[in-house]
Amino acid sequence: MNLAFNIAKRIAFTRQKSFARFIIRLSVAATAVSVMSMIITLAFVNGFQQTVANKVFSFWGHIRVQKYEPNKSLVAEETPIKKNSKVLSIITNEPGVYQIQTFATKSAIIEKNKEIEGILLKGVEKDYDSMQLKPFIKEGRWMHFNDSSYSKELLVSVQIARQLKIRLNDTIHIYFISSIDGSRNYRKLAVCGIYKTGIEEYDKLFALGDQQLIRKINNWAADETGGYEVFVKDYHQMDSISNRLIDKLPAEWMSKTIREVYPNIFDWLNIQDVNRNVIFVVMAIVAIINLITCLLILILERTRMVGILKALGANDWLIQKLFLYHATVITFAGIGIGFVAGIGICWLQQITGFIRLDESAYYVSEAPIYIIWWQVFAVCAGTTVVCYLALIIPTLIIKRIQPTKAIQFR
Repeated sequence: MNLAFNIAKRIAFTRQKSFARFIIRLSVAATAVSVMSMIITLAFVNGFQQTVANKVFSFWGHIRVQKYEPNKSLVAEETPIKKNSKVLSIITNEPGVYQIQTFATKSAIIEKNKEIEGILLKGVEKDYDSMQLKPFIKEGRWMHFNDSSYSKELLVSVQIARQLKIRLNDTIHIYFISSIDGSRNYRKLAVCGIYKTGIEEYDKLFALGDQQLIRKINNWAADETGGYEVFVKDYHQMDSISNRLIDKLPAEWMSKTIREVYPNIFDWLNIQDVNRNVIFVVMAIVAIINLITCLLILILERTRMVGILKALGANDWLIQKLFLYHATVITFAGIGIGFVAGIGICWLQQITGFIRLDESAYYVSEAPIYIIWWQVFAVCAGTTVVCYLALIIPTLIIKRIQPTKAIQFR
């Protein structure tokens, strides 16, 4: 029978009121808060990064392949390229790529009730996978396409609709001005849908229309387009896939990840990792200090007991194990409570969305949650290991306790 374990069990579950009992409860609470905070932080950071990144990818894909123009802004009209079967084959056969779509953009001005707003019209084709963008449509529907001509429908953002007082099914004038001779052309289009991504860089700039309209305005051939949107299975691999495409594509083509097109968004997302790490360090320090303090108080309160055990022949390691067993109860109780509370709050947020955010600042209207279970268990296991290593330190005091003085200790 394990003598140290039995003594520790009697001490840990005693009903006797003491200052140490209050300190134990405080330490359990501090450990629980630390574990809960780390779990919630992980879920929030993962959810935030995934949700915002998916919004960006849904609108533009993960990689853009278009004509190489070194001195041109990446968010601007494209020089037309002919649809190339060789290029399509290179992209399609690249491991990790699962979808390719064409796109083209055209600078334009929307006019409604003598109010105007500059936009960049993004043109898509009838085979475009609208499922990527349909979740962002707040009113109306996706465009209807026809084979004989271009679609006379348009989707505008909530932000543009509010500025110009556009309502669903309104007819608007959209003006195109030639960069070559300054000539002006316009079309009447019906607003079939109003979308909102929550990403200001998109909502204040883009409208969605038929790529056939852009071809007609630019006098492009039927096989000309602005570029290709490439979707990959794992967005963590998009940089390596883009680099491989650069090596394989013809010299006049280029491949850019959306991270390169919108670096400010992804740099901001990466900052969340720094915030997460800071919270982890602070919470770990709080848990360690509380447990060390708790065990020191337990040892000091049981100094007479330590002296008696030593007088009866108990060695230092046996007495150290006694207090380590006691600390184990505190550690596992705190981790268990923290785990339940952390997962519970995450689940409650998923169901109710009670934590609200300013969408204009954070790109989302409520705090998103994404639980990666191996990370949660790693937090619990890591906390256990760190706490055990920290708890060994105060038990070293036991070696310095002399039985004759300890028995007289009050």
